[in-house]
Amino acid sequence: MLPPDEVRRELGAVVDELRGLPGADGMRWTGRAGWHFTLAFYGEVDDDLVPELSARLARAAHRTEPFSLAVRGGGQFGHGKALWAGAEGDLATLRLLAERAEAAARKAGVAMGEHRRYKAHVTVARSREARDVRACLDALNAFVSRTWTVDELALVRSNLPTSGVPGEQPRYEAVGRWALGSAG
Repeated sequence: MLPPDEVRRELGAVVDELRGLPGADGMRWTGRAGWHFTLAFYGEVDDDLVPELSARLARAAHRTEPFSLAVRGGGQFGHGKALWAGAEGDLATLRLLAERAEAAARKAGVAMGEHRRYKAHVTVARSREARDVRACLDALNAFVSRTWTVDELALVRSNLPTSGVPGEQPRYEAVGRWALGSAG
């Protein structure tokens, strides 16, 4: 799920401030163009499964009404190995859409691994080692973006870096989009 450009700009202004805080040195900051809420992580998907997955995602989108969301606060995974911004708004519908996206993949034959409880987040930085990111968390916890209406579901492909250039970012591309709700 892709936040609108104005929300990414607002979050970007805060992330720019985070880069100078204690604990931020050595973090690999993710690119704004790639900021998204992953509803379900599919990993490698066989090209033969994409049409069935797309059809099932279209049905999941059709069954889910549009809802309000904002980026708010933040947290960490792995003792500072990942820093993320969170969400507020209609989190129940967001979780429902995440469950439907995961179920769509399983029914389409995509190997999903173990089920994990959904945690809405946008990854803003990563590190190979644990670090103290309390100052970053304090700054993120004061952040709230504008609210927007989530009205589409997107299937996003990650194109991982191949050049070997340090700091090169993955490229993300939406390979399918479906309107939420009965109008979809």
